[in-house]
Amino acid sequence: MRQNLSDKRVVFLVAMVCCFLWGSATPAIKIGYQVFRIDTGDTQSIILFAGIRFLLAGLLVVLFQSLLQRRFLRPQREALPSIFALSMAQTVVQYLFFYVGLAHTSGVHGTIISGTGGFFSILMASLIFRYEKLTGAKVLGCVVGFAGIVVMNLSGVTGESLFQVSLLGEGFVLFSQLSYSLSGILVKRFSGRFDVVMLSGWQFVLGGSIMILVGLLTGGRIGLPSRPWAYLLMLYMGLISAVAYSLWGLLLKYNPVSRVSIFTFLTPLFGVLLSALFLGEAEQAFSLRTLAALVLVCAGIYAVNRRQADAS
Repeated sequence: MRQNLSDKRVVFLVAMVCCFLWGSATPAIKIGYQVFRIDTGDTQSIILFAGIRFLLAGLLVVLFQSLLQRRFLRPQREALPSIFALSMAQTVVQYLFFYVGLAHTSGVHGTIISGTGGFFSILMASLIFRYEKLTGAKVLGCVVGFAGIVVMNLSGVTGESLFQVSLLGEGFVLFSQLSYSLSGILVKRFSGRFDVVMLSGWQFVLGGSIMILVGLLTGGRIGLPSRPWAYLLMLYMGLISAVAYSLWGLLLKYNPVSRVSIFTFLTPLFGVLLSALFLGEAEQAFSLRTLAALVLVCAGIYAVNRRQADAS
């Protein structure tokens, strides 16, 4: 498996699948808010909604892997501290900061700042944890890829509004991306001792449960949907996290962090394109601005992976 998942072509295909799934979460969540009657300004109910999704994702991972192994996917006792640390970074802290931050900032600012996750992952892996070297190609790839996210989101934004930031808004979204980046490093570290899929499943179960508790205790509520397909939508959102994070964890285990993390710049692009398809937001998706963003993101991915074998 190591040889296959280290092949650049396999990394490209699997990372594309993960980013496509994460991008599809954008329209899926927006539709979910409508069918489960959640106000987009009701942060507590959104946290509860997210907790249900992540708990479902964890249960799906545990169920599928248990069926494949023909035994219950039970976490080892020595893996519990790792599961707890990962659930805090990857699920609880990341999404609590993210949802609170989004409630106090614009969608443009939120999307642009969310694009920093891949950049932070590479910096942490190179400068703090010393898993690989920080090269000029990696820095260039991050800058170019991030420029693509900025270009895609700058339409209609004035200079004054662009630089209006707040700790509770843009600051919290930034903290969420730092937490996301740390979670990738933790996956890289823990995967040397424990099964990545087991870690992914049980951290979602724990993290989702904590978010449900937080949402309920702070007054979050979710209405029962009148449309039966709403439950299929929730199942799909659970599968997004279950499949994407499990595959992503395997990629991080067998590859340098930079080779994998640079692909996260594609997620907002997929989100825009899929929103155009399912939410009727075609004006933003099919424009020269989005095409330019796609070119920049692809150039950034190429820059990081061009000499990855020599640089890392």
